[in-house]
Amino acid sequence: MSSSTSGVVNGGISFWYADDGLPAAVREPLAGDAPADVVIVGGGYTGLWTAYYLKQAAPFLRITVLEQKFCGYGASGRNGGWLYNGIAGRDRYAKLHGHEAAVRLQRAMNDTVDEVIRAAEAEDIDADVHKGGVLEVACTPAQAARLKAFHECELAFGEKDRELYGARETAERIRVADAVGSSWTPHGARLHPVKLVKGLAAAVERLGVTIHESTPVTEIRPRHAVTPYGTVRAPYVLRCTEGFTASLKGQRRTWLPMNSSMIATEPLTDAQWESVGWADRQTLGDMAHAYMYAQRTADGRIALGGRGVPYRFGSRTDNDGTTQAATVEALREILVRFFPSLAGLRVEHAWSGVLGVPRDWCATVTLDRSTGLGWAGGYVGSGVATANLAARTLCDLVQYDSGQGGRTDLTDLPWVNHRVRRWEPEPLRWLGVQGMYAVYREADRRERTSHGAGSSRLARIADRVAGRS
Repeated sequence: MSSSTSGVVNGGISFWYADDGLPAAVREPLAGDAPADVVIVGGGYTGLWTAYYLKQAAPFLRITVLEQKFCGYGASGRNGGWLYNGIAGRDRYAKLHGHEAAVRLQRAMNDTVDEVIRAAEAEDIDADVHKGGVLEVACTPAQAARLKAFHECELAFGEKDRELYGARETAERIRVADAVGSSWTPHGARLHPVKLVKGLAAAVERLGVTIHESTPVTEIRPRHAVTPYGTVRAPYVLRCTEGFTASLKGQRRTWLPMNSSMIATEPLTDAQWESVGWADRQTLGDMAHAYMYAQRTADGRIALGGRGVPYRFGSRTDNDGTTQAATVEALREILVRFFPSLAGLRVEHAWSGVLGVPRDWCATVTLDRSTGLGWAGGYVGSGVATANLAARTLCDLVQYDSGQGGRTDLTDLPWVNHRVRRWEPEPLRWLGVQGMYAVYREADRRERTSHGAGSSRLARIADRVAGRS
């Protein structure tokens, strides 16, 4: 590890667990074969929210959640704490189902931000939520052109309360070096991911849901969730495993486990915050091809993330969030490029996690009525809010299929029952993802040095190869 990254707590799941503490005790594993009405595989946001809404809608249901480690071990405990209204695949759904269908999906996501805040308050979950919106900044002419197009696109999908700022207005909100403009939406909040997932797991148990931790599911088939300790049999088996889906039998090429890495700084002094601004505590992103995301934490740090080593050969996932020194240094460089006055600020923690990426980069919710198998995920990094909408949709689909409810606005959204082809076999998968992000990084470098107004042709090529356009 380089001297600039020495002393950094690397891994340990995430900074969020270092801050709030690992679970004091792991819940009991499955003790043998067991029946249920609904079995949910995965104890992250998607699985827990699904159990929460299902148990509220039908208190008589016997619901079991199976989690391989402990609730929030995966992306739900490692993400950037962005509760916002972005959803993967909206533009593609507009092409497939029409513009108005995609507008309905976007409105549902806008509402979801407030629904998560409402539910957390109702369950007395203090997750350090601050609804300051989301600010996306542009720092080059090419990024400015993309920002304007992005802003106009969001307006076209019904987000009439979004605002576009020039350089001066952006600096009044946050002083990012070289920022030439920004776009802000009120539909976003900062939160502490681990406090949310811990509180949600406790709320689900209070409702009477059974959670078994340290219980890896090795295979899912109709009416069966198979583990080393026994099989849970249920009419509905719901897969909520996001970036860890590839570990299930037969699912290795379903969703690609994309790595994302983060750093957290030491707490800033009042003078340092004065130099940065950021008084409204918006979550912060940019318009680079290999984009960054950041938040001002409740205890006065900057937590910042981006892609490091984007993918491990064979769809492997890490164990404890350990991050390469080169990735830590690259994220620190982004921090200092954005905020030169913080050049001497220490990075105290680094970690990584995986997110699920479908081949067409579209988040989906599905219930196969012939088998009782359901799944939700493929959030491509936008899962903090999307998981809640997906869970409420899964709940409505199960209610409808079981005769306990009818079709709803959620069951008619265009992402429901969307199917996509699988990822290519290795080594094509590894070569493609590594090459794609190498091209994106080079495209960003060229845009910073050339100051041209057009997006790099390299990035457009990478988008087509990746299936993102």
